[in-house]
Amino acid sequence: MSDPHRIENEDQLRETLGHASPGIENKVSDALDPVAVEFIERSPLVFVSTCDAEGRMDVSPKGDTAGFVGIENPSTLLVPDRPGNRLIFGHLNVLTNPKIGLIFVIPNVRETLRINGRAELTRDPEVLASLPARGKPALLATRVFVEESFLHCGKAMIRSEVWKPETWGEKLHAPIARQFAANTNAGDEAVDAIEAALEQDYRENI
Repeated sequence: MSDPHRIENEDQLRETLGHASPGIENKVSDALDPVAVEFIERSPLVFVSTCDAEGRMDVSPKGDTAGFVGIENPSTLLVPDRPGNRLIFGHLNVLTNPKIGLIFVIPNVRETLRINGRAELTRDPEVLASLPARGKPALLATRVFVEESFLHCGKAMIRSEVWKPETWGEKLHAPIARQFAANTNAGDEAVDAIEAALEQDYRENI
């Protein structure tokens, strides 16, 4: 059954959400200004969005010590890769569709930094050596050519209360272990073993 309230054009969308304030589009830049550079240097976490040739999306978190994303120049970033699950969905997407989007987050800062642009993958030894962590070079780097850079207001962080520990609730127990056990029909008894193996991997292969 089709939705009779489905929005199908920009006029309907604007009727619902309205127009941006005059001049707000001026906050979008095609390069990194000093404020954006400082934000990246202080950010320990970035969410990376890519899309394959058929339009299927992927969003992957990348994190390390603050400033782990390299700034090659005011128009180019370097996102390092560390050991992971090797599914490489985002990397495969970049090979067929170079479009990329990034959202940088800083703990206890309400605003986020959004970057849109083009990407390529590199295994240049000098680049990887310039992006070390825990005494090891990066395994791979995603070079991002900035086309749009702008700060996003903090309303999502305010509404979600994400930086207020008193609102966090109880820790979610073993989500990856429980999902893996369910998907492989391993049974609940396998959850503890899977979680223990995951914790060991976290300690030894970060």
